[in-house]
Amino acid sequence: MTHTNLKITPKIALYEPDIPQNTASIIRTCSCLGAIIEIIEPCGFSFNDKRFKRVVMDYMSENIIKFYKSFDDFLKEKKNNRIILITTKSKKSYTSFKFKKSDTILFGRESAGVPEEIRKQIKYKLKIPMLKKKRSLNVSTSVSIVLSESLRQLNYI
Repeated sequence: MTHTNLKITPKIALYEPDIPQNTASIIRTCSCLGAIIEIIEPCGFSFNDKRFKRVVMDYMSENIIKFYKSFDDFLKEKKNNRIILITTKSKKSYTSFKFKKSDTILFGRESAGVPEEIRKQIKYKLKIPMLKKKRSLNVSTSVSIVLSESLRQLNYI
């Protein structure tokens, strides 16, 4: 099953991404699965970076990407919708959560996640269960896992 109405799909938000190849891969994933991607600036790279361009290829489409100048701007826009933070610091698994069409799923920086003060502002926090003594998955992989589950729950795939 495919879906075409991007207004009702979950949104993927990246907090100050700092690795161009990961961001490009996430843009490709969102493009292929019909999701909106929201980028909270500043980014740790330029969108003209050749590493970014090599991975994003022709999947970069302005109609699926929205930029926010700051986390405060992002929060103002989301005041009537749920923000779900994916973090290793949660006890609740993403598989036990009921996603909604209007959700925004937030992922932190590859190098540092989100700052503690931001983590405290987010009501919904989920994790991807992993083997003990493993630190974290690549953010692009994490986006693919959680986005796929949200789309499955919402009968998009």
